[in-house]
Amino acid sequence: MNTLLTALTEDQPQIEAWRHHMHRHPEIAFDEHNTASYIAGLLRGWGYEVTEGVGKTGVVATLRAGDGSKAIGLRADTDALAVQEINDTDHRSTIEGKSHTCGHDGHSAMLLGAAQYLARTRNFNGTVHLIFQPAEEVMGGAPAMIRDGLFERFPMDAVFGMHNMPTLERGKLYFTTGPIMAAVDNWEIVLTGKGSHGSMPEKSIDPVVAGASLVMALQTIVSRNVAAKDSAVVSVGAFLAGDAGNVIPQTATLRLSIRSSAPETRKLVLDKVRAITAAQALSFGVSFEIREGAPGAVLVNDPQQTAEAADVARALLGEDQVVMPGPTFMGSEDFAYYAQHKPGTYCFIGNGDTPMVHHPEYDFDDRNLPIGAAYWVALTEHFLK
Repeated sequence: MNTLLTALTEDQPQIEAWRHHMHRHPEIAFDEHNTASYIAGLLRGWGYEVTEGVGKTGVVATLRAGDGSKAIGLRADTDALAVQEINDTDHRSTIEGKSHTCGHDGHSAMLLGAAQYLARTRNFNGTVHLIFQPAEEVMGGAPAMIRDGLFERFPMDAVFGMHNMPTLERGKLYFTTGPIMAAVDNWEIVLTGKGSHGSMPEKSIDPVVAGASLVMALQTIVSRNVAAKDSAVVSVGAFLAGDAGNVIPQTATLRLSIRSSAPETRKLVLDKVRAITAAQALSFGVSFEIREGAPGAVLVNDPQQTAEAADVARALLGEDQVVMPGPTFMGSEDFAYYAQHKPGTYCFIGNGDTPMVHHPEYDFDDRNLPIGAAYWVALTEHFLK
């Protein structure tokens, strides 16, 4: 076994203890105050320069060694989900209705394991910034940290991220260049007509009928506009209108989840949503308002950084433990916003044959802790030679 991996394997009981602590005490988006304090306390104890409150509840820890001018950023997410866990483990969530059923406790623990090792050995020449980011689940943490001056206050030449993934072989690392995760745009469309008694529809301008037609029309965007080689999804997840069967309501509200796998596909799909909504509203005589959420972003991996990171992983784990190219997903990740500012790559570590993330029975596989921590150390030592 690689000596670095051996050393981190010896640290596994401690890394596991940190994960289990965070797992027992989950906190959801922008409420990760105790988690942030816990992480910051550990990092200060190892000699890091720690800044709290970046992007509200984010933590950035900085360590320098030698006189090198290069800097690397390593990111882990810290937030949990509003999901009731149904596992029966010793470390199960103690907070009703909240749980780390996406593995962010594992991501943070892996980065803490690397942080402790890097502070102990300092076998690099330059600066490492450890980014413990809040609110990934609501796609808000990365933009909040960027707005709070992440890249100006903590200059870095590249930034890297990692996520566990059930169904992928446990312990293997998966790398893919280019687009790997979809942009998500959460929009709301409000149609306003004219209410009436249910017995007199001729006196109304019915937003329910207009909305029903709009739902069906929106389904033509992907089927008739997006090439088969590309990927996109337009889902209407909520249709809110009226309260009584004998009342034609004044308004109808559609809530959409729009996902796209490439920037040009995203533009095409969003433009079509706008155009079809306007045309449908005109044809039914209703007015409309489109409330666009925060702009989505496709997660695009830098080719050079991805190739180098995969080489680092092969040297650490062996050829058979690294897959390139790996899979792509229609799920979304706010690491995409970092990738718009800095080159880097986002990889996956297989969690094995477990329930999928966000499932109430999901749990991070602790055997991955030393593997992920060792990858972070090896990447840092390579980047900051």
